[in-house]
Amino acid sequence: MISHEEEFLKKVANRKAVVAVVGLGYVGLPLALSFAEVGFQVLGLDVDEDKVKKIGRRQSYIGHISGDRLKNSANLFSASTDFQLASQADAIVICVPTPLTPEREPDLSFVEGTLQALLPHFRAGQLLSLESTTYPGTTEEILRPPIEALGLTIGADFFLVYSPEREDPANPDFQTQTIPKVLGGSTESSTRVGLALYSQVVSKMVPVSSTRAAELTKLLENIYRAVNIGLVNELKVVASKMGLDIHEIINAAATKPFGFTPFYPGPGIGGHCIPIDPFYLTWKARGYGVHTRFIELAGEINAGMPQYVVDKIAAALNERSKPLKGSKILLLGMAYKKNVEDMRESPSLEVLRLLTDAGAKVDYNDPHVPVMPRTRRGDYGLKSVPLTPESLGSYDAAVLLTDHKAFDKPFIQKHANLVVDTRGAFPVSPSVVKA
Repeated sequence: MISHEEEFLKKVANRKAVVAVVGLGYVGLPLALSFAEVGFQVLGLDVDEDKVKKIGRRQSYIGHISGDRLKNSANLFSASTDFQLASQADAIVICVPTPLTPEREPDLSFVEGTLQALLPHFRAGQLLSLESTTYPGTTEEILRPPIEALGLTIGADFFLVYSPEREDPANPDFQTQTIPKVLGGSTESSTRVGLALYSQVVSKMVPVSSTRAAELTKLLENIYRAVNIGLVNELKVVASKMGLDIHEIINAAATKPFGFTPFYPGPGIGGHCIPIDPFYLTWKARGYGVHTRFIELAGEINAGMPQYVVDKIAAALNERSKPLKGSKILLLGMAYKKNVEDMRESPSLEVLRLLTDAGAKVDYNDPHVPVMPRTRRGDYGLKSVPLTPESLGSYDAAVLLTDHKAFDKPFIQKHANLVVDTRGAFPVSPSVVKA
């Protein structure tokens, strides 16, 4: 009698396996399209009816994913809010958010809610993969016991893996298919099954010894970035006090062909990973009696950068005999990184809040965010204002927060009364203040 593993591997090899992707955001949508583009039947599941309707219309809601990709995958990719359809899938991939609570502790409510919605529809022979960033132990402690309670034996009747996402939205050099993918299984057979599936769409797989090893790998990647960004943000403050340009210093150091990787400062950190993931490890480490001081210090430095930017704006206006209260400020860039529309955890939102609380009159321009959506920091009811010589000249200061390629720097510098540059994008001049 053929085993569930053999049957799964045969379906994958023949591309007859049905893949369900749960969560159709910045991670789930490109992954679903990648499977469809190589010939798999793909079912997207999401609680957001608007996303499901847009997919039905073959309309992209993520800037760097073209509508043509959706149209070209129309015969193989469909979406639904009905989680009962998961029973039809051979592989189920969970790509839902893992935010923090207000107390900065892991919030696994999206993962747990998704699991509860899927549990009644699990069957023998399926693979479940979790891609959401989380602390070491989540797969074994949160996902595995409820599945086993159904009477399914992990590694024989059912396969369970953790394979963290590594998406970098709008990066032209790396896509889902070309980014090496880490994977750890609950059992050796789970690892084999998971590798077989993902290798159909990813050029290089990186197996590790366990789901916990894969979970910690993902955290290390983002903690590495958070700590190094914290370092250069702190050095930016020191360099500024010394009258030095930190970007000149970093670029000079980057000429060393070994032993140095350049990281660049900014108004803070944003996105769904770097501001959040380090705290997943610090929380878990406390359970082992370990205080991750280095990681937490970097978090404190990065979290303080929006206030540093506001203080720089206030000081620059003060030198021009203008108080911050009542001044007109134009923020350039609300997305957390350049050339995308993603505003998750964007430091620009905190700068906006701090300036508003200080009594400044704040507008913004962002070619990727025409209307500011409601966020957990509130609903400011703002729309992107046009950049014209007249509009730029009407503000006391223009503050570059996100260095979008679409911003015409010489044009902005020519017509703005004052530019506060948090990204090192403008040349030094009397009208430019580095922050």
